[in-house]
Amino acid sequence: MRQQAPLGLGHAVWCARDIVGDEPFAVLLPDVIVKAETSCLAQMAKAHDQVGGNVIAVDAVPEEEVSKYGVITPKSRDGRLIEMIGMVEKPLREEAPSNLSITGRYILQPDIFELLEDQGAGAGGEIQLTDAMARLMENQSFHAYEFDGGKYDCGSKEGYFEAILAHAIDHPEIGGVARQMVRATQV
Repeated sequence: MRQQAPLGLGHAVWCARDIVGDEPFAVLLPDVIVKAETSCLAQMAKAHDQVGGNVIAVDAVPEEEVSKYGVITPKSRDGRLIEMIGMVEKPLREEAPSNLSITGRYILQPDIFELLEDQGAGAGGEIQLTDAMARLMENQSFHAYEFDGGKYDCGSKEGYFEAILAHAIDHPEIGGVARQMVRATQV
């Protein structure tokens, strides 16, 4: 499966419909790296076992950055598990329903494919997965899970470098060398 044209994340997910079939499935965006003792997806799977339906990972971002992300509208919270009543893609800061951004990890029900098939273009002129998920939320439960760990947005060279550096410094084999290299470059 390969997306033939850059029409948005929603279109990319829709392209996988024949491979996925009728089972719940996970989507992991490669431009987000999560560093956690227990993987973000494993944490989400445990939450999904608890509540079923659809589960998306979220993390709190500074309010001035909400316009860069899909943001959820929380209804209620039980620890790290948040029942959702809405979401919006890249809202204006003053219109954002929260500062809980969608982190690029999803466990979705296959019903999303039917909605993606006729989903029109949204933010940025692309077919947004967030828009189709908001439609699916009208008939199915959605929960967000505020995962334990750190998120690195690798959509920029700086974010990618930060992710690599964080992993290198903590790596059991090369951590010492990585820390020495960082110290050696400090002027």
